[in-house]
Amino acid sequence: MIDLDIASDVAHVTLNAPSKLNSLDEQALHDLGRAYDEAERAGVRALVLRGEGRAFCAGRDISGVDPRDDDVIGYLGGLVTPLLKRMAAFPAPTFAVAHGACLGVGLGLLIATDVVYVAESAKIGSPFAALGATLDSGGHALFLDRLGAHKTLDLIYTGRLMTGAEAVASGLFSRVLPDDEVAQAAEDAAAAASRGATAAFLASKQLVARIRDERLALWESVEIENAAQAALCDTEDYREGFAAFQQKRKPEFHGR
Repeated sequence: MIDLDIASDVAHVTLNAPSKLNSLDEQALHDLGRAYDEAERAGVRALVLRGEGRAFCAGRDISGVDPRDDDVIGYLGGLVTPLLKRMAAFPAPTFAVAHGACLGVGLGLLIATDVVYVAESAKIGSPFAALGATLDSGGHALFLDRLGAHKTLDLIYTGRLMTGAEAVASGLFSRVLPDDEVAQAAEDAAAAASRGATAAFLASKQLVARIRDERLALWESVEIENAAQAALCDTEDYREGFAAFQQKRKPEFHGR
């Protein structure tokens, strides 16, 4: 089950199947995509993704999957990858709370989120050695980019899971916090972002994605930064930010 609650310009999306550690079947993937669609239509200015219970998401729900006729391409290529791309392109800052198992597709959900706050209890890695399967949902790219080839293959071959602290220290995600503080930290960050200059945040979000995906060099990225800054000059928030600075007051942004 996927729950969506919207309040004060912030969407709260919750994976709510704690009895199966929020593992995702085909229907859950469709429902998660619809939750993001509804949040976008509502015009929210930030989004928080979390999982109910002991884990964020243990990955794909394989409880009823027969490997002899499993449509892997249909599940991963037809459902998971489009969902992750849709999440990554969400037109507002997105935050995730990672606790307990964050594996497989669950790891992919984190990769597709802008900012991930990780609980000390988090377990992150590649558990697929025990299944005869391989890491999916963007895990290879994330691990190779942040950990290098040797550590990536060590995790894959051994099935060892990183703690939340180790994952953050390795540069995988944003910040590690005690389990009883991580959700509130993400909520506070999302609330602050929802009051910020939305267009400026999205400009940075898009630039970071281009630098990552296109492997842009320094001066190429600078040219795109310059163009983005020039485009922001036409926004109300840009003018408000300058006026507030000059008048020595706190700015009031409205996402326009």
